[in-house]
Amino acid sequence: MNITRETKDDLNAIIKVEVKKEDYEQQVNEKLKEYKKNARFDGFRPGMAPMGLIRRLYRKPLLLEEINRIVSESLTRYIKDEELNILGEPLPNKELQETPDFDNQEDFEFVFDIAIAPDFEVNISKRDKLPYYEIDVDDEMLDKYADSYANRFGESVEVQEVGDNDIITASLTQISENGEPAEGGIQTEDSTLSVSVIKDEDIKKEIAGSKTGDILTIDLRKAYPNDTELSKILNTDKEKIENIQLHFQLKINSVSRWEKAEINQELFDKAFGEGKVKSEEEFRKRIADEISFHYSRQSDYKLLVDFREKMINKTKFDLPEDFLKRWLLESNEKKITEEQLEKEFPEFVKGLRWQLIQDKIIGKFGLKVEKEEVEDLAKEHLKMQFRQYGMTDIGDEHLDNYAAEMLKKEDERRKLYEQKFQEKIIELVKNSVNLNPKKLKEEEFAGLFRDE
Repeated sequence: MNITRETKDDLNAIIKVEVKKEDYEQQVNEKLKEYKKNARFDGFRPGMAPMGLIRRLYRKPLLLEEINRIVSESLTRYIKDEELNILGEPLPNKELQETPDFDNQEDFEFVFDIAIAPDFEVNISKRDKLPYYEIDVDDEMLDKYADSYANRFGESVEVQEVGDNDIITASLTQISENGEPAEGGIQTEDSTLSVSVIKDEDIKKEIAGSKTGDILTIDLRKAYPNDTELSKILNTDKEKIENIQLHFQLKINSVSRWEKAEINQELFDKAFGEGKVKSEEEFRKRIADEISFHYSRQSDYKLLVDFREKMINKTKFDLPEDFLKRWLLESNEKKITEEQLEKEFPEFVKGLRWQLIQDKIIGKFGLKVEKEEVEDLAKEHLKMQFRQYGMTDIGDEHLDNYAAEMLKKEDERRKLYEQKFQEKIIELVKNSVNLNPKKLKEEEFAGLFRDE
């Protein structure tokens, strides 16, 4: 076995892998012996077929398999030992690679093209100026978020008169053109109808203001044109109601309304845990802190986006674009055309430039992410998820178990590590560049992200 490298330029090189007979012969022969032990052919007892027959049938595919393994493992080991920072994967060289004759050759040479990541420097200093956008938390915004809390922790109450956003429980009886119950028609005792989603405004106006016990006649198809929705209301198969008139006598059995919670101690306890917030002033302060924290994440993200653009524009280096295009086409065979590649390649190059710059920053400034930091981040994600369901007091033991399960998933673990590295880069940027703070109203702030 012999591996050599020939440098073509700063970004491209050729690797030649020579495979001799002694590199593969023993392994191939051992596998042939195993095949012989288990082979079954007509006219021969199990395991007694001649080795000549076994070699004729199986040697070539086993040789191909073994050489492929040797070349793959040797390439990987060589790249690691030589500390080559390659882009993409090695590709067979189309000009120098001769077609191997596996029937007659004993020694083989395989030639690969590789692309080398460029060598460059990154510079970050106070001469770099970036805006840092922050949310302006005013009283109007606090009122809106307080109202959202009140709505989230509200409850359904029974009322006597139907309002525009109420839920009706009703008995429904299908009627014929003369207003009498239709023979064999549909009947229900406890259908649920949402007033707010009624499509016909005249029907909605007729129902709104009605009271428990009232009996109305309505065209249910006009009220709810969607057959899937109708089938749920009538508790019947969709096929049974397609293309038929659906006039019904509707008797209102009950009316329920979602009422917001009052802004008082009961709401504070439900939202944040018993006794943790004790006044409306503390409630609004807690909301303000949550808003600021939530938007600080977006402020940091926007800073990272702006920093990314700045570094891509100011950090100049070449890339082996011809190799990268070929690698993308060959590694995504049948998934991407040359036309698609030409269209999407600029964005790919931009993403690759940032990845290389980011890796260089991590190395230059010694940024590290510890296992404990990722575990804490996993718990933070889980707490936010539980909060969405009103669960604010999850015990540490349960949280540890949930986090451990979360980190067993490779994709989740990788995302958390990437997020933590991003956080470290953002912190580095905050301490290294010249930031220009800018306060924005909520709508202005949201506008920063609409085109991303």
